[in-house]
Amino acid sequence: MVGTGDERVTLLRVGAADGRRIHTGEIITVSYDAFDEFEPAENPDGNRSFGAAIVAMLETSYWSFRVFARQLVIHPLLTVLAIAAIVAGALGDGTVPLPDVVFASLLLVGSLGLAVIGSGRL
Repeated sequence: MVGTGDERVTLLRVGAADGRRIHTGEIITVSYDAFDEFEPAENPDGNRSFGAAIVAMLETSYWSFRVFARQLVIHPLLTVLAIAAIVAGALGDGTVPLPDVVFASLLLVGSLGLAVIGSGRL
């Protein structure tokens, strides 16, 4: 159920007849009387084995890392600047006489910069 109205319920199909999760985008609206006749369904993801869940997590992590790395390659100047800020923030404390807050700020700005660049939000 994704919504309710005065006399109607809006439903989104998220499971196939065999119990697997599907993403059809199919939305239907039915009356409350018709909705009362529906049988409750179990979670369509509840039938995934532990091994399958781990494999899916590893695949998602792999593709997320690839996309992140690709975004860094697409924006080389910004990537180098962010990495330089991280290195300066991490290693600059013993070499340049500046307050600690400057190095912490460089580390934070560089890390956030890499995150923004890698997320593809530029």
